[in-house]
Amino acid sequence: MGQPVNVGVVGCGAISAQYFQTIDRLPWLRLAAVADLDLDRAREAVRPYAGVTVAGVAELLADPRVDVVLNLTVPAAHAEIALQAVAAGKDVYCEKPLAVTTADAERILVAAAAAQVRVGCAPDTVLGTGTQTARKAIDDGLIGRPVAATATMMTPGHERWHPNPDFYYVAGGGPLLDMGPYYITSLITLLGPVTTVIGAASRTRATRTIGSGPRRGEEIPVTVDTHVTGVLVHASGALSTLVMSFDAAATAAPPIEVHGEEGSLVVPNPNHFDGSVLVSKVGEEGRRTLPEAAGYVAAGRGVGLADFVSTPAGLEPRTSGSLAFHVLDVMESLLASARTGTAVTIASTCERARPVALSPAEDAGRTA
Repeated sequence: MGQPVNVGVVGCGAISAQYFQTIDRLPWLRLAAVADLDLDRAREAVRPYAGVTVAGVAELLADPRVDVVLNLTVPAAHAEIALQAVAAGKDVYCEKPLAVTTADAERILVAAAAAQVRVGCAPDTVLGTGTQTARKAIDDGLIGRPVAATATMMTPGHERWHPNPDFYYVAGGGPLLDMGPYYITSLITLLGPVTTVIGAASRTRATRTIGSGPRRGEEIPVTVDTHVTGVLVHASGALSTLVMSFDAAATAAPPIEVHGEEGSLVVPNPNHFDGSVLVSKVGEEGRRTLPEAAGYVAAGRGVGLADFVSTPAGLEPRTSGSLAFHVLDVMESLLASARTGTAVTIASTCERARPVALSPAEDAGRTA
């Protein structure tokens, strides 16, 4: 690449600090402008970084210096901001999920295709050494043909630590849409796209109590299911069992396990970029740790943005809009299956993203 790509960020909430730190350390990205409903919060967020313009959303989108819009708004605003960015002729990269519904997500992708701009979406944690090392082990045949996987995330809920957790418990939130993108994107990275799902879901209580910050003790309403489980049937024939919950104290289950005919892998937390990959082979005792063999080393949130903007025209970005749409389709279909009690065929599909060779995070964006 030549000159750094100028990034305009809409939304300066809690996750923005991680993106800003990564953008600052990657030579191929430049933080050019930020916008937020609270301009004081935006100014405070970029105080450590010189030369960043603080603007309103419309002003940022109209700024000719901004090459790509990084959409870090709350899920309910993802579609609105993405569509505005597309209308302004900007490439857009969204925090997950791509939208609250597949109908809104489809509007984004259709508009982007018409405007000849590109859409990308988090999570980019799957580009780190954890998931990528596990993928290489599978692709190299270390565990034989994959037949099954499990993905488990169980916590008491984010209201314990988040000072403004309301959006976790309305449409676009809940454990599935909040944390599911990490786990389902990882499963698709490891095993390929999904063709059918069957799900079940429950909601344990109608309110949650905020546990920290100035609103501590305040009760907020719960309008989404807070425990979701299901089975994903991959096009490859592998079956993944998924459990996402805000209704459990803890779990001892590994975040992800993949089982093949000749062995099993323990895959690290897909909410993180790195972590140990463990293998158990049929006929061998115990587990051994695999060395890092693929992925961006010491990566942080934002490497997917660098990878996205550097992908040559005509080549599908690894964190593509079509992948994010397929993940959202799987999640929406799981909830539909939970309501009806019947299996749901997934209408969409996606490419299994290209693997990432073992390389420093600073190389994200150097080559695709």
